[in-house]
Amino acid sequence: MTEEGLIAAIARLIPPARHVAIGAASPIPAAASFLAQEMAGNLRISLLYQREGNPFTDGTGELFDLAAQGRIDLFFLGGGEIDGAGNINLIGIGEWPGRTVRFPGSFGSAFIYMMVPRTILFRLEHSKRVLVPRVAHISAPGTSPPGVFRRGHADALVTGRAIFRFSPERARFTLVSVHPGESEASIRAATGFDYDVADGLAETPEPTEEELALLRGPVAASMASIYPAFAARLWPEAPARRSA
Repeated sequence: MTEEGLIAAIARLIPPARHVAIGAASPIPAAASFLAQEMAGNLRISLLYQREGNPFTDGTGELFDLAAQGRIDLFFLGGGEIDGAGNINLIGIGEWPGRTVRFPGSFGSAFIYMMVPRTILFRLEHSKRVLVPRVAHISAPGTSPPGVFRRGHADALVTGRAIFRFSPERARFTLVSVHPGESEASIRAATGFDYDVADGLAETPEPTEEELALLRGPVAASMASIYPAFAARLWPEAPARRSA
């Protein structure tokens, strides 16, 4: 699926969020959030580690404060590994602390995963190397034991090939949509964990004309100063950046 298609697919998952926060190096989730903002008009977007669109003045401390207060509705997380119970590994593979392969680190992923009501997991690569039966190390748990307070869980997992929804009660994913050119069989063959399949499995819709117009207009303009290389590659004819 094209990157514009992925952006549109993620944007459709964002409502009814009112405040979405996005970490570093996340151009596709950021573009999806801008698209959702253009479509709905009432979405607040906080971009961490960016000079623009970043309301935080005290590093990331304010992000954690807002998350603890329930004032962020949606966050995006990825992982070097993601398993069928929604666990994320940002640590590495091999003997602790990931002596074979090192990932970038957990940072605050466990706290955010548990305190923000909805998390969309996003990983462009869809393979048995990434989507594993059980992560080597747990950076952020998909579910918690009874009596452990947590406000949020994974809402969906979006990859370059499919979309899954997550049930925290069952600690299990359900395949709900395959991207154009994929099938139930091709997704099963590329996924290392077991999952359910939704009745009436859908194909992920291509972007509508309205979505494409917004992506190539105001969204591209907003992205140009935040992720200039990404915007220049995807939308080389993008208009000038809009005012903040």
